[in-house]
Amino acid sequence: MAGKITGFLREYVFGLSIIVMVIGFVLLLMGVIWYWFRDSDGNLTIQLGFFTDAINSLGNGNAYTLVAGFIISGIGVWYLYSYLKNRKFVLEEIQTNKRSEFLKKHGELKDTVRFLPSKYKKMLKEKEEELRIK
Repeated sequence: MAGKITGFLREYVFGLSIIVMVIGFVLLLMGVIWYWFRDSDGNLTIQLGFFTDAINSLGNGNAYTLVAGFIISGIGVWYLYSYLKNRKFVLEEIQTNKRSEFLKKHGELKDTVRFLPSKYKKMLKEKEEELRIK
């Protein structure tokens, strides 16, 4: 069961990291609006309809949304950065046609591909077959 969940998360890491970032930024924005856009009476100076109504209903609980927003958006940014960095590395190294250059990075490529979607595993396997590497 855990293998199916991690497999699903690996396949859709790009979209899921963007969704997590958006959720984190919304929570962060809620906390920022609550603490920086209030007048001396405690009323919000901007009105955004349902969004500000939700912020008002949370009251001082927006401190938690501010902290949660920082943490969740940081996690989303980290996963997106990690995915894009690993993807770029794999795509650059697979483009080589020299067997010796490929063998130098082969171990690192295999480790990196483990955390990427299955299409990159297939690309690596095809390149290994093309260069006759076991």
